Amino acid sequence: MLVVEDNALNIKLFCDLLSAHGHETEPVTDSRDALEAARAFKPDLVITDIQLPYVSGIELMEMLRADRELKDVPIMAVTAYAAVGDDERIRAAGAQAYVSKPISVIRFAETVDQLLEDGRVVEGSSHSSQ
Repeated sequence: MLVVEDNALNIKLFCDLLSAHGHETEPVTDSRDALEAARAFKPDLVITDIQLPYVSGIELMEMLRADRELKDVPIMAVTAYAAVGDDERIRAAGAQAYVSKPISVIRFAETVDQLLEDGRVVEGSSHSSQ
């Protein structure tokens, strides 16, 4: 799982939670590096914050969807600012799901599992989703 988050505490929480559930994680704290990291890591799922400096989560999702190799990787957005219309905007950019901060650990884990179980994992991925 590729985790794109600029807040050190949040990225540690997300990666620790995912690791505890048996997932391999690749943390990215600078959104300018996220697309290249995704190409190298070939994640089963991308989890990205929306409010990022440099490249926003919306822009990142659009870049992932435009990339031939990454266009089918499921994306979960995480946002602290869920306003009216954000759901449509986030989904239009390419996310299959989003969770609001502060996250519910149970909802976060359930959403990850649901995205992986929905059959949206990239074919031929070498990373385990269990």
